[in-house]
Order: sequence, then structure tokens, then C-alpha cells
Amino acid sequence: MGYKSVAGTHTSEKIIEKSRFLTYVSHTAGEEEARAFLAAVRAEHPLATHVCYAFIADRIGNMQRFSDDGEPQGTAGMPILNVIKAQQLFETTVAVVRYFGGIKLGAGGLTRAYSSSAAEGLAAAEKCLYDVCAELLIRVEYPQVNALMRLLDGRCSVLRRDFSADAAFTVQVREADAEVFSALLCDHLNGKVQIFQQNKYFSPFPLEK
Repeated sequence: MGYKSVAGTHTSEKIIEKSRFLTYVSHTAGEEEARAFLAAVRAEHPLATHVCYAFIADRIGNMQRFSDDGEPQGTAGMPILNVIKAQQLFETTVAVVRYFGGIKLGAGGLTRAYSSSAAEGLAAAEKCLYDVCAELLIRVEYPQVNALMRLLDGRCSVLRRDFSADAAFTVQVREADAEVFSALLCDHLNGKVQIFQQNKYFSPFPLEK
């Protein structure tokens, strides 16, 4: 089953009552990646007043963590986590760095500041759908290469090409489409093709508009 996440990393910034809020968003597959990302953010801002964060580090929502990092309890980490959950994102970490500007925001103001910073950061970040992919090794003799390449165009991602005794293409397709895709190749190439299934793994795809 696929899940939605952010693609890569994204940074945004806003000023609220003279306090500077910088939001860092990243795709993090697992708690170790999430912690490493947060450590990098902290290292970049050693003088920041607070580095608050939340993450959902797995693809089903069981690995959830958050921190107020010295802000009043419940005003930062949980609001950030709630934004991630509201957008139904997984394997996603959001850190909001605050440089205090001298004006206290109060509990309600802090909650709104961290929520809006997280929401705006995630809204600007690219999203993608991670789905299970099958990696296929396709072998044909050279007379079938042109026909095969026409069939591959737009139907899969070609990862590698190898031209030696025969032509070999390593491609990636959604696991759910692999059987139909393989049957299509066999039919259009009159059975003059060999297809071997390699690995299966989650891979990002653009979200449908």
C-alpha cells in the first residue's frame, strides 16, 4: 500500500512579532534518518532559542516523536505533529527553529506560530507518493530492441541498459502493474523476450493532480 511523503528537503522562513521562525522539512525513512536530519538543523543554528520538531518516521504512523525544546508544554512539538498528521504524511520530519525577538507570544500565540510555520513549510514542499515497485530485467535480441524501446516509453522507468550478446534493460514499474506490463511485452514482441523479476522496494512517484 502506498503512502504520501515529502520529496527531498525544503526550507521556509517567517517573522512573527519580531521572532524569526525557520522551518525545515525533509523526507526521513526511519528514526535514525530523522534524528540525523534534526542534528544537522541544530548544528546549523547553535545560537537558536529553540529547535522544536515532530516526525513520523515510518510508513504506517507508529513511529511518532515530538519536542517543545523549552517552549511551554504543548505549544510547539504537538502542534507541528498535528500538521503532519492532518496532511497524512509519513516518513516526514519538520523542525521549526525560533530566534526570540523580544516579544512574548503567549501559549496561544506560540501554538499558532508553530502550527502555521509547519503548515506553510509543508505546503511549499514537493509531495510524492511512495509505492511498491518491481524491478524487472528484460532481455531481447537486437532485432527487437527498437520495438521494445517504443513499448517501454512512458510505461516504466529505465534504470540501466546493457548491450552485449543481447540487449538487457533494467526497468522499474509499480508492483501492481508488473503482471500486465510483462504480458504486454510478451504479446507485442511475440514472445521474443525474457523477463526476470529482481528486487521490490518503495519508490517515489509524482502525485496525480
